Amino acid sequence: MTNEPIRSVAIVGGGTAGWMSAATLSQSFPHLRGGIRLIESEAIGTVGVGEATIPPIIDYIRTHGIDEDDLVRRTQATFKLGIEFKDWTRPGHSYIHPFGPTGLPKGGVPFYTYWHRCALQGTAAPLEVYSLQAVAARQDKFMRPVDRMHSPLATIVYALHLDARLFAGYLRAYAEARGVVRTEGKVRDVALRSEDGFIKAITLESGERIEADLYIDCTGFRGLLIEEALKTGYEDWTHWLPCDRAVAVPCERTGPLSSHTMASAREVGWQWRIPLQHRVGNGYVYSSQFLTDDAAQEILLANLEGAATREPLRLRFTAGRRKQCWSRNCVAIGLSAGFLEPLESTGIHLIQRGIFVLLKLFPDRHFRQQDIDQYNRQLAFDYERARDFIVAHYHFTEREGGFWRYCRSTALPESLRERIELFRNYGRLLRDENELFSVQSWFHMLIGQGVKTAGYDPFADSLGPNPQAALDEIQQVVAGCASTMPSHEAFIERHCRAASQ
Repeated sequence: MTNEPIRSVAIVGGGTAGWMSAATLSQSFPHLRGGIRLIESEAIGTVGVGEATIPPIIDYIRTHGIDEDDLVRRTQATFKLGIEFKDWTRPGHSYIHPFGPTGLPKGGVPFYTYWHRCALQGTAAPLEVYSLQAVAARQDKFMRPVDRMHSPLATIVYALHLDARLFAGYLRAYAEARGVVRTEGKVRDVALRSEDGFIKAITLESGERIEADLYIDCTGFRGLLIEEALKTGYEDWTHWLPCDRAVAVPCERTGPLSSHTMASAREVGWQWRIPLQHRVGNGYVYSSQFLTDDAAQEILLANLEGAATREPLRLRFTAGRRKQCWSRNCVAIGLSAGFLEPLESTGIHLIQRGIFVLLKLFPDRHFRQQDIDQYNRQLAFDYERARDFIVAHYHFTEREGGFWRYCRSTALPESLRERIELFRNYGRLLRDENELFSVQSWFHMLIGQGVKTAGYDPFADSLGPNPQAALDEIQQVVAGCASTMPSHEAFIERHCRAASQ
């Protein structure tokens, strides 16, 4: 069987998912330039409230040869070193889930193993003081990594807060410069081939008929192609993640230009704070079983640091994933593939992940089922492991109230239950190398959420009676490095301040 290369791609839907897909395909397949078409309508608004990212976004930017400072300026972006969870474990408590490495191994023993031993003995300081990202985030500082051997300053890992609408516009310019053709219009009809159910063509309200070999569905929650036309089905995770509503609104910034995202627990759900150069993004994620929409909006508006700059936007969603993210000649990317609330800023990453796996398994016109099945297995794994990480935030909490008691009472997914049982014995964490969240991320989260263990990993005893000296040295080095870093605001002012708007 000879190859029959893809000749044309139709991306239905714009926003972050559509234009990230267009940018990547136009860069990766030069022979398709002129054959990639993106159909979107200005009359259909994008969600555009997910403005926080995680470190893989920096890989995306660099892979595409994008000037990071230029992107930051044009998207009113700021830098992000982690996420602070305020009042989450219990009221008055706070912990940070930082990016980048924490501590250093000693004598072949992982840092978390000997820190945990000292913590159970009552001699270790809080975990976050051994993380440069966490310490810098507490002080509203930031810098990019520098070439300094054996220094935490060389291993700084970061992400971005950005305006999702401006980010999509930036990528649109990138993609159009590489031959992507944008078509304004709404889809009126999707025609399927009678012999195999593949998408044959889409027809716009204008009457224009568009045919392509490969279709990318970026139509959001609706899933116009993947669900309404191909009826792939949806796996509902509401029993684990009961939040099904959000209200979002930007406001004027009066607080600090933080170098981290804030997630503050409320009586029902949680509120985000995302600092941009020109404003602060705010949102309240909650469950309609426990709170009305009007009450949620009132709570959000009462907890803004400055005046709202537009009317609040209300959103409805169902946590879960499409049973097949790739069906026949259609691949769903972004919200059309699945949804997880933005507690750990996974939205843009899952878009990026869907595109990356598609590149690895990019089809020809035969659309071999083995490739489709492998793609669906990998995306199911990605969504499920990210789900487990978020579910753990809700399950392990001391907060009172009907909503939080419900979250604690729900049985964990089997994949998460096994991981937690292993951790509760000796603080051990094992993960598949393809998982998004690292051992460090799991450790910071579980310790921050107050999950107790029966003991520590016996491997830590190989360090002898006093590993505390190593912890003290790491703490001092981290504090010294943080003291040399500029403020987040000063770094932006020097390198990538946006033009006044």
